[in-house]
Amino acid sequence: MNKITRRQALSASAGALTALGLAGATAHAAVTGPRTAAPTTPAGTIDEVYQGRRIRIVPASGGGDDHGGHHGGHQPPGQPTVLIDGRELHVMRNADGSWISVVNHYETFSGPLPLARAAVRELQGAALVPMGGM
Repeated sequence: MNKITRRQALSASAGALTALGLAGATAHAAVTGPRTAAPTTPAGTIDEVYQGRRIRIVPASGGGDDHGGHHGGHQPPGQPTVLIDGRELHVMRNADGSWISVVNHYETFSGPLPLARAAVRELQGAALVPMGGM
């Protein structure tokens, strides 16, 4: 009968626990969805894929060849344009510096990116419908 030493038993246990930890981290990443963020462009534009949806935030001062990213949008001057899958999400900055949107108008956020991510979660795969009459 082969005897194993305490060192061999501890080594095998450590290897098994490491494998379980890696498997758990991989499973968690698969459940929470992708959070692939592209680096912020020099002009300050944010372009990322979050839970399978493309979020693009173009600063109010411009940010590229798309004329400030406003695409005939509804944002007041000085506010960024927030797009989800190419459709504009109407956002507003409150007096206290927090942000709200038409999707989450009872919940405030620290900035346009957390606000856009929350809107993606709230939409649950539904398309963002353009605001009419504005």
